[in-house]
Amino acid sequence: MEIKHKESHSRGMFYIENDKGLIGELTYHKDENNILTIDHTEVKRQMENQGIASSLVKKSVEYARENNFKIEPLCPFAEVQFDRNESYSDVRA
Repeated sequence: MEIKHKESHSRGMFYIENDKGLIGELTYHKDENNILTIDHTEVKRQMENQGIASSLVKKSVEYARENNFKIEPLCPFAEVQFDRNESYSDVRA
């Protein structure tokens, strides 16, 4: 599944969709200190437990590394992922 990304000036999202629409999304806002605050992660109920949300968090970490951002995982799911994955600590705000 391809993870897509769209961003406006201060808001953005990583998402996966299929022919029926949106499957999963991770939304964030960006501040003037180059911090991305992940505020929401959601996957359609019928698509849960397939690693989709974890993949979205991983993609946000890769994006942060590539663009010199830090991440504040405000969303409870994202926070758990950051707590479980020590490899994400380099981008945690």
